Amino acid sequence: MKRILVLVVLLIVSAFLFGCTNSVKTSQNEKPQKEEPQQNVETDQEMIKNLVKKFGGKLQNVSLLAPQDVLVKSLEENYADFVAPALLEEWKKNPQKAPGRMVSSPWPDRIEISAIEKTTKNEYKVQGEIIEITSVEEEKGGAAAKQAISLIVKKVNGNWLINEVTLEARAEETNAVVYKNTQYGFNFTLPETWRGYSIVNDSWEGMSISGSEEQGVAATGPIILIRHPQWTSENPRQDIPIMILTVAQWNSMQNEEFHIGAAPIGPKELGRNTNYVFALPARYNYAFPTGFEEVEDILNNNPLQPF
Repeated sequence: MKRILVLVVLLIVSAFLFGCTNSVKTSQNEKPQKEEPQQNVETDQEMIKNLVKKFGGKLQNVSLLAPQDVLVKSLEENYADFVAPALLEEWKKNPQKAPGRMVSSPWPDRIEISAIEKTTKNEYKVQGEIIEITSVEEEKGGAAAKQAISLIVKKVNGNWLINEVTLEARAEETNAVVYKNTQYGFNFTLPETWRGYSIVNDSWEGMSISGSEEQGVAATGPIILIRHPQWTSENPRQDIPIMILTVAQWNSMQNEEFHIGAAPIGPKELGRNTNYVFALPARYNYAFPTGFEEVEDILNNNPLQPF
């Protein structure tokens, strides 16, 4: 009987030891799972956003009015890193299709993105606006003009590149009403209701600022009045007045060497080119004539484009 009990105990101990051994082997054979390192990988949309923003910063470097050989070289130097080779070659052959700088002021400063849409696995559509500025907006912020732009961005050989660009036609390229002044160098876009407008030429005077009661005329210049086609002497409407000052005159006025008008504030700059500053007289609509609200709306849309 004792032998039987001893055998049973030995069998139990053997079974226990065997199980422990297998458990150790199993645990030794199991390889611990490696934790995937966290990668700070830039997403496709972030890469595309950076691509378009960098491309927008290059637009001002490409003068579309430069001689053909200069323009082709400029396209290559500024756009090659952002644009697909096929599109770049198309722009070299037809530079008028490329975005860039048309005049000295305003100039394209950046592209502001409004939407990014994934169209296929390797393609995105980007919509936004080219923001154009002058020295005024460069200092104070804002935009002198805007132009809608649509871009197709594709992955080419592992890199995101702009494959297609569509620009909204500018006002002067459509049937919009545009007053063009080649003497001083500016365009002024008007709504369709102003078709048939007339131009009235007048002048402004700047009075010297001194401590004496007598104040002489320190400066003069032209003022152009764009007049609504329905204006009559019996029922006058609000004109759009545009003062023309040389850059030197504008600086003198800013330095308070003379003042224009009786208002405590001076004219408001609408834009400028190399030679002239175009300004809106202070309190031009003080009498609130018919149509003054429409003129305010027109001026709020940055209608004056210097060249």
